[in-house]
Amino acid sequence: MKKWIPIASGLLAGFVAATISFADFSAKTNTEAASTSNKSDAEKVYVPFGKKDEYYLFASGGHSGQMFIYGVPSMRQIRTVPVFSPDSATGYGFDEHSKKLMGDYTWGDLHHPAFSETNGDYDGKFMFATDVGNSRAAAMDLKTFTVKDIIQVPNTSGPHCAAFVTENTEYMFLPTRFAVPLGQKYESLDDYSTKYRGVMSAVTFDQNKEKLNIAYQVALPPWSYDLSDAGKKISKDWAVLTTYNTEESTTNLEINASQADRDYIVLFNWKELEKMVKDGKYEDVNGQKMIFPEKQKGGIYLIPVAKSPHGVDVTPDGTRFIASGKLAPTMTVFSFEKAFKAIENKDFAGDRNGIPILNYKSVMEREVNPENALGPLHTQFDDKGMAYTTMFISSEVVKWDPNTGKTLDRVPVQYSPGHSVAAEGDTVSPDGKYLVALNKIAKDSYLSVGPSHPESMQLIDISGKMKVIQSAPVNPEPHYAQMIKADKIKTINVYPKDEKNKDAVYKKSDARIVRNGNQVDVYGIAMRSKFIFDAKAKRPDVIEVSEGDHVTIHLTNIDFDEDITHGFAINSYNLNMEVQPGQTNTMEFVAKKAGTYPLYCSNFCSALHQEMTGYFLVKPKN
Repeated sequence: MKKWIPIASGLLAGFVAATISFADFSAKTNTEAASTSNKSDAEKVYVPFGKKDEYYLFASGGHSGQMFIYGVPSMRQIRTVPVFSPDSATGYGFDEHSKKLMGDYTWGDLHHPAFSETNGDYDGKFMFATDVGNSRAAAMDLKTFTVKDIIQVPNTSGPHCAAFVTENTEYMFLPTRFAVPLGQKYESLDDYSTKYRGVMSAVTFDQNKEKLNIAYQVALPPWSYDLSDAGKKISKDWAVLTTYNTEESTTNLEINASQADRDYIVLFNWKELEKMVKDGKYEDVNGQKMIFPEKQKGGIYLIPVAKSPHGVDVTPDGTRFIASGKLAPTMTVFSFEKAFKAIENKDFAGDRNGIPILNYKSVMEREVNPENALGPLHTQFDDKGMAYTTMFISSEVVKWDPNTGKTLDRVPVQYSPGHSVAAEGDTVSPDGKYLVALNKIAKDSYLSVGPSHPESMQLIDISGKMKVIQSAPVNPEPHYAQMIKADKIKTINVYPKDEKNKDAVYKKSDARIVRNGNQVDVYGIAMRSKFIFDAKAKRPDVIEVSEGDHVTIHLTNIDFDEDITHGFAINSYNLNMEVQPGQTNTMEFVAKKAGTYPLYCSNFCSALHQEMTGYFLVKPKN
């Protein structure tokens, strides 16, 4: 009997130890916070069927020229929006509206999407983006997720550190990455310092007419301008942008543009610049109002910063701006109030290219250098004003306190993060909760697709201790992104009838083909599951023209039902366009090839989609 005593004692001791170690003695609660903290990573990102994501994530497509839309937290891609490049799926670049927007370009390098703002908060109305490859800017209507206007920006080359918008979308500023002679006329690189300029453009957007316009430009020194941000609240009339190659080198920039101990932040007051233009203090350059800071004094200042900086980001309360020096492992916190005081007291350390330089120590609050963190690039903020900076070289995101410089948390990511985006993280009221690291490469994370590895985005839970909870391969290039509450965007289900549109046809009986010499105008309708081009013809779904005719097809989708989108394609004619519910779209071309060409609906629309066809008949000249 005695031999059982130690066995029983051991079992009892083990039971007590297990109870102490694993039992939950805390009071039971049913709060959402408690249930959220207990969720697995998979549960945190899972969006059940019938439910929807909390946020839209708009990610730049870089050299694809497109914008990629994702849901957060699921990280599912839900839409590709063509902006600067043609898209055969939607016919973007083929219909007359988008073809006109595209001009003669067939690609674009889409950078830095930015939402329209009201009082420093995203208002969910419009999205802006820039094309570094061809010096353009675009505006997208978020009711339809379609591009409404694209503007060519003269006197400039490669608006990289844009777009960024002011507090109430008064302006979208487009500073340029490349310095060029004004008008891009030929000048020898030996005259770089005197004949080249890095131009910043102030662009306005008429929300009613949905048109972009250049208000004025500023001829900055011939440096490269990297990233930028607009002020908020007390700094709402101001903006900041980083520079590199203040050495004004013209070759081997990876060496020669990193020689100086410091580069500069450009600090400018757009209200003062606006007044200069109003008062006529500008010069006309190729039809644009151009401010030259060395001549028209005021409103623009320089602040020394760690060399080759990348991001510069304004805190949610608008009191500070933080610069990240990618070649110096340092984030520098600057004070707007100190800068204002230095300007008032003319506390300058000389000037550069005619622009006053504020004393570094008079404007700087602190330099922050988290241990072993290398390659700081870009900073976002949470609902408590804490900063999150991507570290490109040490492959991590570091959380720190701008008020003290203290490192609060850090999390590794796979591979090298460039930019990041937090939930409404660059507004006056960030949400906290989520941050996405935009990784330039996703080495060995996914199935191989050949020599080029996929890029990726990694979703980080920042509601408590930082943790990567989801990773998703993405289309190139996740250069920058914006994350907005889903309920702020109010999309439409169908295009409303526009009785004033002379090209629209809303009744089947009004479908017609009008011939005037070699000009043929087709006013047709698309409906489930047929085309009608001429209601009175023996075969109403046939378009017959002569070789050499100039053909214009106006097609109205009269299915006023959600998601009943039709396509229109002509076989072997390299033509396709999309017509959404209620929309009228136009295609224009010359019938150069004689023969018989089937036409068909290229967007699945119903069970009888296959039967939605007709013929495009082109009579030979002879």
